[in-house]
Amino acid sequence: MAKKIQIILAVLALAGAISYFLIDANEKQFDETQWHIRPLTRYKMAKDIVSSNILLGKSQDEVEDMLGKAVPSNLEGRDHLVFDLGKAPSFFEAAAESLVVIFEEDKVVKVLHSRR
Repeated sequence: MAKKIQIILAVLALAGAISYFLIDANEKQFDETQWHIRPLTRYKMAKDIVSSNILLGKSQDEVEDMLGKAVPSNLEGRDHLVFDLGKAPSFFEAAAESLVVIFEEDKVVKVLHSRR
């Protein structure tokens, strides 16, 4: 019985360690150079861009200077830009991700990380 508990605890610990490293490997601090040269791994920087608020208050031109040209969008109702982030690795089907930058009076008011 004690042996089974040890095995179960070892499996849980291993699963926790693997989960931690998978999450950590998919998050990275925003780096403008890496953003431009590795567009398929932009998803790693999305959380930092959103949580650090580095785009808030910037104009559309400033955002495009920093992030490059946005992709065409069919969203309606707000002035916005959409940037492709690539697809994060997944155990299941990987969803395409994007960064949506919303403007009011030509200033960024909100940044959303979207999975589709």
